Amino acid sequence: MQYLNVVDYAVMILYFAVLLVMGFELKRRASRSMEDYFLGGKKLPWWMLGISGMGNFIDMTGTMVIVSFLYMLGPRGLYVEFRGGACLVLAFQMLWTGKWHRRSNCMTGAEWNIYRFGEGAGAQAARAITAVATIVFMVGMLAYLIKGAGLFLNMFMPFPPAWCAVVMVAVTIAYTVVSGFYGVVYTDIFQCFIILAAVVVVCVVALGRIGGYAGDLGALAAQVTGNAQWMSSVPHVRAQVFKGYEEFQPLLFVTFFYLLRTMIVGLGSGADSRYFGARNERECGILSFFWTWLMMFRWPMMISFAALGLFLVNRQFPDQRVLTEAATAIKQHFAAQASGGRPEALTDPATLQAAIRPEMWEERTADIINGKHPVLAEKLKTILGEQWNTKLYLVSYHGTVNPERILPAVLLFEISPGLRGLFIVALLAAAMSTFSPTVNLATAQFTRDLYQGFVRRSAGTKELIYASYAFGIFITVCSFLMAYTVRSINDIWDWIIMGLLSGITLPTMFRLYWWRFNAGGVVIGTAVGLVAAIVQRALYPDLGPIEKFCIVTAIALAGTILGTYLTPPTDRRILENFYRTTRPFGFWGPLRNAVSAETLGAMRKEHFHDIVSLPFALLWQVTLFLWPMQMIIGAWRDFAITFPVFAASLIALYFLWYRHLPPAAPPAEEPSALRREPGVESVMQASGDRAG
Repeated sequence: MQYLNVVDYAVMILYFAVLLVMGFELKRRASRSMEDYFLGGKKLPWWMLGISGMGNFIDMTGTMVIVSFLYMLGPRGLYVEFRGGACLVLAFQMLWTGKWHRRSNCMTGAEWNIYRFGEGAGAQAARAITAVATIVFMVGMLAYLIKGAGLFLNMFMPFPPAWCAVVMVAVTIAYTVVSGFYGVVYTDIFQCFIILAAVVVVCVVALGRIGGYAGDLGALAAQVTGNAQWMSSVPHVRAQVFKGYEEFQPLLFVTFFYLLRTMIVGLGSGADSRYFGARNERECGILSFFWTWLMMFRWPMMISFAALGLFLVNRQFPDQRVLTEAATAIKQHFAAQASGGRPEALTDPATLQAAIRPEMWEERTADIINGKHPVLAEKLKTILGEQWNTKLYLVSYHGTVNPERILPAVLLFEISPGLRGLFIVALLAAAMSTFSPTVNLATAQFTRDLYQGFVRRSAGTKELIYASYAFGIFITVCSFLMAYTVRSINDIWDWIIMGLLSGITLPTMFRLYWWRFNAGGVVIGTAVGLVAAIVQRALYPDLGPIEKFCIVTAIALAGTILGTYLTPPTDRRILENFYRTTRPFGFWGPLRNAVSAETLGAMRKEHFHDIVSLPFALLWQVTLFLWPMQMIIGAWRDFAITFPVFAASLIALYFLWYRHLPPAAPPAEEPSALRREPGVESVMQASGDRAG
């Protein structure tokens, strides 16, 4: 750790110690029941759940990815992250999908299938396949987080990326599997304050650097990145991007495509532990509103890192042609080793590509820096200069600046020792606060929906919690194996969002809006979509994001419709209970008479306010993220347009949505979704805990 001093070490050690102490202190409370372990006993207030949500969504790996796009595109990098990083699904969860799931009184999204489809074989199969799909999705997410953690920590530790990630993951697993959802929420609150402190510091540093720069920031960005529109917030038809990112060049089209895809995902979202664990449905909306406000702080932090990256790269690489020379030298070195020194191997593109694959680039460069290839190191020293070993971190496989490493590079070169430890801890906190709830959700699906649901129905609380411990460790190992088969963090993130999630989204959406949709549609649609995504990853990994989305979604849609009509409709009594308690909008014509005219009128009024608020919620969220970035970089002309739109959207939300939120009913008065219909009580106990 040659780049850290004693203060940095002390901050990091203290942070890890506090996390472990908190985890084991919360163990007793989490072990009282499965509801306590996975949902915090449904007693946690909205503000704690909102902070936890913010901690979950602000992860180290995602922050590195988004900084890379902001570095390349300026504020317009936000539009690329309509695919997921901008968290636009929060608008849907705030308005209706969160409260719809809360009304079920279920514990997990897979268990929710029993509430929706009954207790028959089809519903049990739907519960199982949903749990399996969620676990596969979580393994992909964990692999993505592990890959990013390795890339980040490797720049501060003299070890390969894999070993660096082990340190972070070991601590996270220790407190997560022991303390359950309590550990997730309480550690997220602790880590939130660290993250906010880091946000303030980096914004101050960036503002000072930008304010003290005698030249024009836009001109500097154009010189460093080749992007003459870096200061703009308008999604242009074509944008300047780095080699390897060509799929994002048609930025306007990409923006609208990702927005459409996010709306499809948002319509089926809401099966989150925070909504199942909220005290009432009013708090589902408020916690989402608060959650979105907290997410705003991420964007000025990231644009600050991107702006500091411009100054760093301009200083380190005044002539960026050396990046191409260095990348070529590395490929030629390994090609010569693989071919036995044949001269033609040094010029054959196929041989060069085969000698060192993109997914192994970081491991190989770490080996070079750590002294395993001294001859190559001398050559790189000639190309890059005396500080070749630190500059090499920023050399990409394609011979350009590696934008995914701008963030850790800024910490190395632009942040003074001492403060550097704070930032490392803040980004570790961001990583852990995403890793821990991901593990918690995956273990909940396994323990509640697979182990207890099909293997050991009579298992007690202690046995189930031990099963959760074991499974949490198991999926982490699987995620490690997957993490080191991917080319980059953008590569794995793109597959998770555009491939895997596309394959399992449609069944989660249809079950909320269509009365005829049944367990058969869930089982066949999810299975077909899941297999399509995995096959695409294995056999056609080079497909672009649009191709991935369209092909996998089309296959999943065909399987979903086929499964729905090949199997009988859900039992009418189960459907009526679902309709009365969830009160959804959509294609529910045959069930309108299941509620009184007065209730139907109240539902229509609620639906009107929810739907009409959506465009204002999306506008509010996008502009909420844009205007702080515009302030940091001094894009005042764009700010003068963005901020009034933000204010108008916020006012519209107040009148159309907030004023119409339901009152907070005391827990004893909350409707139990499964008590309303005689004979349906067996779907799940109202307490949500069978462990006893």
